[in-house]
Amino acid sequence: MTTIIPDVALIDNSEERAPLVLVLDCSGSMSEDNKMGLLNEGLKTLAAELKDDPITARCGRILVIAFGGDNNVEIMGDWTDAMDFVPPELTAGGMTPIGAAMKCALDEIEAQKVQMRSAGVPYKRPIVMLLSDGEPTDDWQATAVSCKNAEGAHKVNIMAIGIGSKANRDTLGEFSNKGALNLDGLKFKELFVWLSRSIQAVSRAPTGGTVQLNPVDSWAQLST
Repeated sequence: MTTIIPDVALIDNSEERAPLVLVLDCSGSMSEDNKMGLLNEGLKTLAAELKDDPITARCGRILVIAFGGDNNVEIMGDWTDAMDFVPPELTAGGMTPIGAAMKCALDEIEAQKVQMRSAGVPYKRPIVMLLSDGEPTDDWQATAVSCKNAEGAHKVNIMAIGIGSKANRDTLGEFSNKGALNLDGLKFKELFVWLSRSIQAVSRAPTGGTVQLNPVDSWAQLST
């Protein structure tokens, strides 16, 4: 029998959580055009925006998964409530194992659900945001099917977003039933402001209610 180590934050704060997993491309190509620097600045914006709202600070729950570099896929710290979220400083290098990173995200979400249920903490449907400027360099197809199945079963809500002209939007779109969007230029700050407000809306929504998110035109490339 698996022993569940209690999370002190879940014991101290039993409010309903809005989990968010950021699956972030840290491959070598992210060093071009200061993409990594702007991504890191965007994460700082996200942290500040989440903490600025008292409800979201207590309800938002964040995990960052980086892929690329020496470790292929790395979980950047533990699940953290938004009020305690300190953005990691990401660096670029290595390949683009999106399949492994997304499998890690699905596994971490299910494990976190077990933790929250064990602590008696309710939760909203977790959001996974995948950001990449390329396409997978690993075997990704089976994981993409798992992602769509999980989304179809309302276990998770997946957003896939391409960065720059070399991002394979068609392939990224295989990880979500909604397909993929492209970032307009390098509008990471605008993306993360939008994301923070989306988490705010989710945090305030009644259990089981439908959340109407803000339009994505502040950061998404809507024209072809």
